[in-house]
Amino acid sequence: MDAVAMTARRLTIADPRERAVVAAADALLWPAALMRVLRRRDVEPPKRILCFRLERIGDLLMTAPALAALRALLPGAQIDLVVGSWNRDIAGAIPGVDRVETLDAAWLARGSGGLSPLGLAAAAARWRRRRYDLAINFEPDIRTNIAVAAAGARRAVGFASAGGGPLLDVALDYDTRAHTTDNAMALVQAATGLTPDRRTGFALRIPESNRARASSLLAALSGAVSIGLHVSGGRAIKQWPAERFRDVARRLVNERDAAIVLTGTPAERAQVDVVRSALPNDRVVDVSNLDLLTVAAVLAELDLFVTGDTGPMHLAHAVGTPIVAVFGPSDPRRYGPRGMRDTIVRIDLPCSPCNRIRQPPARCVGHTPDCLAGIEAASVLAAVDEALRGR
Repeated sequence: MDAVAMTARRLTIADPRERAVVAAADALLWPAALMRVLRRRDVEPPKRILCFRLERIGDLLMTAPALAALRALLPGAQIDLVVGSWNRDIAGAIPGVDRVETLDAAWLARGSGGLSPLGLAAAAARWRRRRYDLAINFEPDIRTNIAVAAAGARRAVGFASAGGGPLLDVALDYDTRAHTTDNAMALVQAATGLTPDRRTGFALRIPESNRARASSLLAALSGAVSIGLHVSGGRAIKQWPAERFRDVARRLVNERDAAIVLTGTPAERAQVDVVRSALPNDRVVDVSNLDLLTVAAVLAELDLFVTGDTGPMHLAHAVGTPIVAVFGPSDPRRYGPRGMRDTIVRIDLPCSPCNRIRQPPARCVGHTPDCLAGIEAASVLAAVDEALRGR
């Protein structure tokens, strides 16, 4: 079996053409792997650690328990974390992180801008002078594995399953049946040789100024319980209809004496307004134009949060707010909240969860996919009632 075929067997890339290109690139990288072996010098325990997590807010927050576990295992180490600029504030609020750096990748930045893979590597190469003992890439991606290698750490650890494994000293296979947090914990164990406590939790360090602003925004609400709703799914393939969120909100106000807090971004205004326009002014607060730390402070004060599979779902989990999450094509075993009071609402279909979020099946494009269309407002309301009973 040739090198390309051997490499391809480890890849979990769905698109066959993309998988073939990455496998060929990996085969070309094997000389670099030999050079790493020849000059490797491990430092035990590592004193300077560089961690990469460039993706969106949910990916970062699902990695935060592993960062907390890394800090617990190596309390004296300097831990630097590289994130997309959109996550700078949240990254700075994760306990155990000493310094936050930002790199925006072109394929992750929304709108124009962002660095190409070569630009990302060139930017990371500027950190070589810091002489990191260990670099950990929590993303299975050949492009960020190249950037990690460019940073010049004495030891580099990451995933081989999307390419770039030859550039790493330790390259794990990404377990597509496991939760993102568990895969991150596996990297920490492989990187340190120590067993992390998988029950390690973390609490975001939310500044008092953000907490005060959140309390001020919610002070005018009247209602027995406060329930947050995040209407936007972030992607069309994950969008539960806004009209069903509206029906849930209206019934929560009229039949359960609830107050509603709407989260979102300015770009999601039309979806938020579908719900907002159906509610009385004294029972709704719209916080869809706030910074992430203030949103976190708002979520921390709520009795419950209703959402799809979104970044704000993970933010609510990070501040300990119970969640009712509507899942369609994405697998809750991999991406769902894991709090004892969290509830997943979904339906069983032979094709769901397909996890084809970036490249959805053609028959699911242009309309609500069946795995979400089949979830009625009544099912979400029932889950809300159950969650509130256990409040």
